Amino acid sequence: MSSAIDEPTVARRAATPPDSDEKRDRAETASLASKNHKDLVTAVTPEHDLEDPAEGERTPSFYQRYRPFILAGIAIVILGWWISATVLPATRHRWYPDRIPQTVWAWFFIFLIAGQFIPNSVFTKPIGALWGTVVSRPFFSLSYRIRLVLGWLALLATIFGSAFGFPLTQGSKYGDRAISVFGLFIFQLGFYAFSAHRSQVAWPTVMTGLFFQQVIAMFVLKTSAGFSIFNWIATLSSDFLGRATPAAQFFFDAETISKGWFFINVLSAIIFFIAFVQMMYYIGVMQWLIKKFAWFFFKTMNVSGAEAVVAAASPFIGQGESACLVRPFVDLMTESEIHLTMTSGFSTIAGSVLAAYINLGIPASTLITASVMSIPASIAISKLRYPEVEEPITRGRVVVDRGSMTKGPQPANAIQAFSQGATFGLIVAGQILTNVLTVLALVYTIDGLLTWIGKGFGIHQLTLQLIFGYIFYPFAFLMGVPRAELFRVSRILGLKFVANEFVAYLELTTEHAANPFSHRAYTIASYGLCGFANLGSLGIQIGVLSALAPSRGRAIVRLAPSAMICGFISYVSLFYQSPHLFIRFYPL
Repeated sequence: MSSAIDEPTVARRAATPPDSDEKRDRAETASLASKNHKDLVTAVTPEHDLEDPAEGERTPSFYQRYRPFILAGIAIVILGWWISATVLPATRHRWYPDRIPQTVWAWFFIFLIAGQFIPNSVFTKPIGALWGTVVSRPFFSLSYRIRLVLGWLALLATIFGSAFGFPLTQGSKYGDRAISVFGLFIFQLGFYAFSAHRSQVAWPTVMTGLFFQQVIAMFVLKTSAGFSIFNWIATLSSDFLGRATPAAQFFFDAETISKGWFFINVLSAIIFFIAFVQMMYYIGVMQWLIKKFAWFFFKTMNVSGAEAVVAAASPFIGQGESACLVRPFVDLMTESEIHLTMTSGFSTIAGSVLAAYINLGIPASTLITASVMSIPASIAISKLRYPEVEEPITRGRVVVDRGSMTKGPQPANAIQAFSQGATFGLIVAGQILTNVLTVLALVYTIDGLLTWIGKGFGIHQLTLQLIFGYIFYPFAFLMGVPRAELFRVSRILGLKFVANEFVAYLELTTEHAANPFSHRAYTIASYGLCGFANLGSLGIQIGVLSALAPSRGRAIVRLAPSAMICGFISYVSLFYQSPHLFIRFYPL
């Protein structure tokens, strides 16, 4: 790459207004990076899989020589397992209580193995030809306005159909459903009214995001196949994370483990999960999974490759680590991309804390479905609040940065990657422990001060929970919380915003044990707390992105509060759309 700036770049600099130095510098950097994108765009395979100049001279490994036979053997074993688990009743297990999950996952892996030997064009060409003939060409032959009207009609039909097309259940009223739909429109209109560039809103992206969120909810919670698949994932996740509890008995006795202490039961699962994810990252599983998710949202929602990767990765690896997957491009992101990057982080939870919430008693099905549904919602809301007005450098391609999730030298093998992940998990667990302890202490200190001040005015229970309970009261109302429990839920939502989700979930479980919520209120509160949108995470997001893109520090700080609010609304809006859908997991 030449260090000199070419003549076209000089010409662009001369034509750039003097008051846009930051945009000019970023445009020049993006131009040079675009001309040399091969230096920046890296493979989705881990670093140890990349070829070096002497790769061709090496003797093929055992796996390379017998790869077809090994993969064929694995496929036969999977097929045999599927036949056995389907036919023999004695093989039934809580991981696959019916035939749907085991069938889906078994044949998914079989087709995945077959794809190693069958060209993708064998399947993509016929499907692409059929799609283009039946759907794509007829639809895009219409004018943009007609397509937009059809899109709005489809979205409205989905929303009203899901709200009023299902029969009433015990404790449910059509008035409650109408309130939820009303809440959806109120907040979407609010984002449009305060949009940074109202005339540049990409309405197809917004409509597609809201449509996908609704479709995912109905598929998961109103169809047997969707419910079985996600219930299987939730059950498997709970059992997998629970393997850390027997390991903790090596250090503590069974009586101590049975007490369910946060310090032991929750943090041990976090350490184990992060170590496992680091090993999967080294093998290449995480990159592959993230890229497939990103490709889907890249194709369907017309976002840049970097935005798609970050949005798809946030539920798996967290709000800071997801941005690291596209670290060569963070410094070149447009303001709309930065806003979406932060919104995605605020709107979901990380896999590393999934274990913590499950161990607190929150159903795994709630956490998993909320995170998946928040991906399209965060994209839609972010693009409504801060539309794209520039040209992203990763428009038209999906790239995932190679390397390790943790800093330091690359591991030599999977075992070392697991060990490094365990060390990193210990650091994360320590950060969680100290963060929860100090935040709780700060909240109690402020509450003590407010109580002392309030007594001077005759208010004997003036606390942060009381103040934010009234602020979030309209949110709880529009989410469909039963009238008798509105203030209880709004107080917990306010506590989550001012402190963090750990503190709020602890309060939810503690209060539910002392004075049980109704099923509906507890479910709505569980979904409403499932995200990183709080003041503490605001500092984390600013710190991580500022470290990755020092030249964009001012833009990051300016956009962060807006992204936090958008992230909060994106997962709270799960119940703005159709709260009655979620009774599948929690019958009223």
